[in-house]
Amino acid sequence: MNREFAADFLNITVESQSLFRKHMQATVEVLIRDFAALEKPYSGAAPQDVAAPFRDRQVCPEQGVNMKELLDFIGTTVAKHAAVVNHPACVAHLHCPPLQASLMAETLLATLNQSMDSWDQSMSATMLEEEIISWLCELFGYHKCTSDGVFTSGGTQSNFMGLLLARDHYAYTKWNWNVQQWGLPPQGDRLRILCSEAAHFTVKQSAALLGLGQHAVITVPVDSLGRMQCHVLEHAIDRLLQDGLLPFALVGTAGTTDFGSIDPLPELAELARKHELWFHIDGAYGGALALSAKHANLLEGIDLADSITVDFHKLFYQPISCGAFLLRDSVNYRYLRLNADYLNPQEDDEAGVPNLVGKSIQTTRRFDALKLYMSLQHLGRVKFAAMIDYTLELARHTADQIRGMKALELLAEPTLNAVVFRYVPSKEMDATRTDALNHRIRDGLLENGIAVIARTKVKERACMKFTLLNPLTTTQDTGDILAHIVRIGMELEQQFGIEQYALRGVQS
Repeated sequence: MNREFAADFLNITVESQSLFRKHMQATVEVLIRDFAALEKPYSGAAPQDVAAPFRDRQVCPEQGVNMKELLDFIGTTVAKHAAVVNHPACVAHLHCPPLQASLMAETLLATLNQSMDSWDQSMSATMLEEEIISWLCELFGYHKCTSDGVFTSGGTQSNFMGLLLARDHYAYTKWNWNVQQWGLPPQGDRLRILCSEAAHFTVKQSAALLGLGQHAVITVPVDSLGRMQCHVLEHAIDRLLQDGLLPFALVGTAGTTDFGSIDPLPELAELARKHELWFHIDGAYGGALALSAKHANLLEGIDLADSITVDFHKLFYQPISCGAFLLRDSVNYRYLRLNADYLNPQEDDEAGVPNLVGKSIQTTRRFDALKLYMSLQHLGRVKFAAMIDYTLELARHTADQIRGMKALELLAEPTLNAVVFRYVPSKEMDATRTDALNHRIRDGLLENGIAVIARTKVKERACMKFTLLNPLTTTQDTGDILAHIVRIGMELEQQFGIEQYALRGVQS
């Protein structure tokens, strides 16, 4: 072993092992001191202030710095100005606090540094991922012997894979056309994908990346609960066919980003079968309900999908990034599989060597399955389900709180744990200024480190949103944030009134 560099890597030497212990302990202390112990969900620092210390320091100095000094710098400049995802008032996005078991797994998988593309780079890791995928397929109602899947970076990649296979399957079964070999078929500009108007933006993004263009995505209106309207969908399909267009895929959503709405999956599956469409379900948000005995029924029909997206860095409480793509019929991986002599040669396929690269659009890929496995093992299904159930109940109670406050308007009953609402001015104010008021309330919460909440639009009107993934959050926490929102809103109304009076004075 070259001793010159031995201490910079964890290895067989006593010196490297001693340094690793020392550095890990120092890292733990920084995380506790500069992150876990923070009393606010964000420091409130402005972007330019957060950027300043990095601009003042060389990215790559000529000589390295002491690890303790480096960790202290990272603690004070990065950790102290991060979104504190474990704080009860950090409720903006589908951005969860990670479980302790998953943090231990992150350390293990980063240190092991297995690459999940080939067996000879990830031996035991390959076998564990395969076992978890088999369990996931059964969890969502797929047949264990005919289904398959792979871990992904999250919903974007999984949705892309679903539509990629849908496109290639359609071309092959309809025209015996191999997209992998020959590119898009001559009829490619007529291909169409259907989804609800509330579906995730990655459906359109995937269509663009697949060479179909965003115009290939036909959005279907939703009902008052945010679910795709099946009768409108059927009319849309009929109209496409009459126009000589080629619908080939239907995307159902199990948990829309804003309202957590779940499309009528059984009815969509029936329409997909009737019209020979590939049925993909985006369960990135709501898929975790499969663990809950109380709420799993909301996913009825998910087992009828040709493919499923599920994310673990949302309601499974895993560190980013961690997701999976599940495929009901593993034969359909043929549209993706390629062989490279230096990675997954044909001989390995014949010998049954499990090289996972043939199931993924990634080559080098992290051993993220370990995080989910350790979390499931450590908590068990009952406790996992209890956390999920608690957050859905929290959302309902928070909706009740909003209903009881005259200055706030609830935009929809929560299906999962997202709650969308807006501040209603006490005096008449035009739409533009009301929208600005709602934006400034949200900014005021962030700038003062009170809460990190989301912004969105409903019917083109500015709204605020709580995404209550965090089981540490209580109704006391949401009530306190709502009280701050009303207080800030009333203060801003007074300022707006003064500004309007001043403007009238200038005009006169």
